[in-house]
Amino acid sequence: MTYQTFEQLLADDGFMAWYHRNDEKQVAIWHKWIAESEQNRLLAEEAVLFLEKLNAIEKKPFQTKDIDILWSEIQVAIRRPVKKAPPKSRHPILFRSYLKVGFRNLLRNKVASFINIFGLSMGMAVTMLIALWIWDEISYNEYHENYDRIAQVLQRVTVNGKADVGSGQPVPLAAELRRSYPGDFKYVVMSSSAQLTLSSRENKFTQKGDFMEEDAPDMLTLKMLEGTRAGLKDPASILMSATAARRLFGGVDPMGQLVKVDNKFTLKVTGVYEDVPYNAEFRDMTFIVPWSFFIANWDWIKSIKDNWDGNSPSINVQLAPHADINAVDEKIKDIRTRKSPQKNFKVDLFLYPMSKWHLYSDFKDGVNTGGLITFVWLFGIIGVFVLLLACINFMNLSTARSERRAKEVGIRKVMGSVRGQLIGQFFSESILMTLLAFVLSILLLQLSLPWFNEVADKRLSAPWTHPGFWLSGLAFSLITGLIAGSYPAIYLSSFQPVKVLKGTFRVGRFAAVPRKVLVVLQFTVSVLLITGTIIVYRQIQFAKDRPVGYDRSGLISVRETTPEIYTNYNVIRSALLSSGAAAELSESQGPVTDIWAGSGGFDWKGKDPSFQAGFAVVGIRHEYGKTVGWQFTEGRDFSKAFVTDSDALVLNQAAVKYMGIKNPVGETIRWNNRNYTVIGVIKDMIMASPYEPVPQTVYSILREGGNFIDIKINPNLSTVEALKRMEVIFKKNNPAAPFEYSFVDQEYATKFGAEERIGTLALFFAILAILISCLGLYGLAAFVAEQRTKEIGIRKVLGASLFNVWHLLSRDFVVLIIISLMIATPLAWYFMHNWLQHYQYRAGMPWWIFAAAGFGALAITLLTVSYQAIKAALLNPVKSLRSE
Repeated sequence: MTYQTFEQLLADDGFMAWYHRNDEKQVAIWHKWIAESEQNRLLAEEAVLFLEKLNAIEKKPFQTKDIDILWSEIQVAIRRPVKKAPPKSRHPILFRSYLKVGFRNLLRNKVASFINIFGLSMGMAVTMLIALWIWDEISYNEYHENYDRIAQVLQRVTVNGKADVGSGQPVPLAAELRRSYPGDFKYVVMSSSAQLTLSSRENKFTQKGDFMEEDAPDMLTLKMLEGTRAGLKDPASILMSATAARRLFGGVDPMGQLVKVDNKFTLKVTGVYEDVPYNAEFRDMTFIVPWSFFIANWDWIKSIKDNWDGNSPSINVQLAPHADINAVDEKIKDIRTRKSPQKNFKVDLFLYPMSKWHLYSDFKDGVNTGGLITFVWLFGIIGVFVLLLACINFMNLSTARSERRAKEVGIRKVMGSVRGQLIGQFFSESILMTLLAFVLSILLLQLSLPWFNEVADKRLSAPWTHPGFWLSGLAFSLITGLIAGSYPAIYLSSFQPVKVLKGTFRVGRFAAVPRKVLVVLQFTVSVLLITGTIIVYRQIQFAKDRPVGYDRSGLISVRETTPEIYTNYNVIRSALLSSGAAAELSESQGPVTDIWAGSGGFDWKGKDPSFQAGFAVVGIRHEYGKTVGWQFTEGRDFSKAFVTDSDALVLNQAAVKYMGIKNPVGETIRWNNRNYTVIGVIKDMIMASPYEPVPQTVYSILREGGNFIDIKINPNLSTVEALKRMEVIFKKNNPAAPFEYSFVDQEYATKFGAEERIGTLALFFAILAILISCLGLYGLAAFVAEQRTKEIGIRKVLGASLFNVWHLLSRDFVVLIIISLMIATPLAWYFMHNWLQHYQYRAGMPWWIFAAAGFGALAITLLTVSYQAIKAALLNPVKSLRSE
């Protein structure tokens, strides 16, 4: 007789007969077998110890009902010899058994199950949201079939040793590219964005569109719903998006319909194209008007159509099939220099591929420095970490409760389960939990998508009908379950049944180390997100609090589009003032919140002849300053009382500093071969980015009509009433255009949109990370309190106070959070310092930000742990010690 384990002895009827002394023959046989070797004697002793332990349990049953059932099952198994190994774990019957046991464990440990499933579902939902967002970002512009061959012609201008990149090009460049490099380009398309008033019968609206050359629909591979891409070959045609056509014509077939443009020109609809999706550069292009029509009817573009020194339209190209973008760059690099030689600055042309337009749009000193790709990586890492936090909770709670399931492992091994089957059991429970979490995450995803789209400025939708989504979701759940359940499965299945069932099993002194490491990792991530969120919001607020140099309250802008509004400007002005709706109004070349024009050709006394001066230029009416409330530091405002003010300039402080003039008022500045006199200096007005220095700017009187009417609402009248009166006046004097306006303070607020979206998403992720971490901390605190119930009871009997017990249970967790802070603080400083370098006008990172994040993490930890600590401390020690 040869036996390797004492379990094999228990399965032998002869050994059980010897143990019970009910067969003298068998007793003699087994006495002889035991005496044969030391190994036989040790195996027999282990078997006897086990049976004595079993008899003791049989006489004094466990209090737990489920353990009773298991012990009764093992008694039956001992008396029934096992003839063969149990079925493999992949057997369907055993698999169903795994699921049953898994469900029973979920129901038995409701709190732990809720923490695991809810935490995992939140982690999965966030990961899915981020995955959808990342996919939307990296697939930007892929709607255009040839996007990998499309590029924009950019120019790198180096002036006074500083390089800048711009998209505006001289009009003759497009013809030069076609003529000189026909083998390199399939299409060369000039375009210029515009906001035009489109009207048909009673319907009219102002919308953004583009003037484009006739090859544009083919290059962009627009999907035509009606008509063909060749529609732009007719100079008096217009292509419209499906939404724009529906808005203008309702249910009437738009093909062949006539459209009035700015109440000046009549165009015929020759095609309707599918709306360009939201994740594409041309998503706002609601119409296309032929370039030939534009250059024939707009005076300003006609004046520069043969000028190599002007920069206005953008030029997009599609490379020929075998053309290499780097080789073409070298060919076109010096075109501007050859056509228009400049002594004091240099212009290099290069192609920028469409695949980089969205994610790599930032340039500094003429070199690309990245862009939104940074946030693609950042949010991707955050998504992984949020899911990792949820998996950490699962691992922590499962391993922490391993002692409770130790006897179950011992019994299963005695019954013949091999380690592989036990691992399969625990993996089954883990995967079952992740599948339940996946189902819940689908619901959370659907509920959160509308909010997420609004915050992230997206049009995301879950691909419910795509089989790849479900396959990847299930695979994702399977992998997550395997990762989350790996440590518990391997750890629990390694228990030795003899020690467990003898009652001598004890978790090692280092068993809690992995849990502590994981808790430190959780809160390191949480503190990083908290700190990052605070710094992002502080940077936004820092820019918002920056003095803007004018008064935005009650200031609105109305776009001028039709001839009537130019002709009737003075009538409209008088009517608005006399109606009491407006306190003041004026015209301007561009919006108050942006700078549309720049110019060189400036000269003044003391200027270095080799220095190439460039200024932002704003054309305005005399009343502009009173309308916007700009603030003078020297001199005076424009006034109609001075005829010479038509040749006068107002400078901002940045321009005075740029020019190096000590007493600018009265100085003569020569601009484009004409003399101007400086009459005043104003405080810098933030008209462009609030994160950048204010550019040197000159303000001059318009010599013809502007593009905007800026109106200061009468503060003594309600905004609603003032707008009603304005609408009546505008409709009377400009009936061909809708009365559309924008509040300057709202337009200014959009400048913070990207940063605010980042801040809101960071806050959202930070809250989720903290919530998931706290769920895990709550579960661990509950386990520790339960594990130390008797210790707490003894301490209370010996006189321990509530504070002593609270301190006992909270101390270890506080130490872990302090370690997290020590790791997270330098990491947060490093990453956020690099992020702030993108802004020239930026807030700092004072010490209190890191202190606040640390204090917040500690406070959250103590609040989470204290509930369980106080609950354990208030428990009656008589109840906690009764089971002894």
